[in-house]
Amino acid sequence: MSAVVHARGLSKRYGTTIALDSIDFEVASGRIVGLIGPNGAGKTTALKAILGLSEFDGELSVLGLNPRTQRTELMEQVCFIADVAVLPRWIKVGEAIDFVAGVHPRFSREKCEGYLAHTKLKPGMRVRELSKGMIVQLHLALVMAIDARLLVLDEPTLGLDILYRKTFYENLLNGYFDENKTIIVTTHQVEEIEHILTDLIFIREGKIALNASMDEIGERYIEVMVNPDKAAAARALGPLNERQIFGKSIFLFDGVERTRLRELGELHKPSVADLFVATMKGTYA
Repeated sequence: MSAVVHARGLSKRYGTTIALDSIDFEVASGRIVGLIGPNGAGKTTALKAILGLSEFDGELSVLGLNPRTQRTELMEQVCFIADVAVLPRWIKVGEAIDFVAGVHPRFSREKCEGYLAHTKLKPGMRVRELSKGMIVQLHLALVMAIDARLLVLDEPTLGLDILYRKTFYENLLNGYFDENKTIIVTTHQVEEIEHILTDLIFIREGKIALNASMDEIGERYIEVMVNPDKAAAARALGPLNERQIFGKSIFLFDGVERTRLRELGELHKPSVADLFVATMKGTYA
């Protein structure tokens, strides 16, 4: 698979603060990658570097282009949705469509209007009259109508209720994603995107804490619910994490043979959220 994003020794400092600490990673074509980390971990800094919005040190190519020196060419193939809508509050829905149609060579007015036909948005409505959910719908319609190879999402559903969040990701999968496109998404609501991800990158204090496909994660990590009489035996195997529920201990293991773990108790596949908590233990101390 060809790499859509290729980073080697990617670094970024803000004064004495290290936002990215010489990280290496790749994002292959046709993947949906979750870039997950606590506040201040370096997620947005990495996205800004990928989008050519920030200076950086190290090696970085996106779609074979240098984001610093070839940003104009790059932006013809990349779309971005952030947590804060950037649409002017005075602009009308129809005017926003006209603007994007006039500036982006890969925009399809027909596709955009087809998506909006399934919403309550009308051409004469101004952005200031719309709820946040409706603004996100408009933003998504504009972006999905662009035949971009890479879509970058930075907390795209922040502040939306659960119905809008669910609809957002359904529309993204059904109306945009295919094997020729790639999505990088950051969010704190990891449980809502777990089912759509193909790859997972955890970032902590500017360093990569985990970088694996979801298939690899399913093979490596396992949770075991253990009765008190076998808790000591479980601890002897060096679990990544231990938590308590209903009087039993749940241990998270990395790379331990399942046959050994079955002797201790009931096996479960850990959620991304539980894996994240275990990996980031101590970050919030």
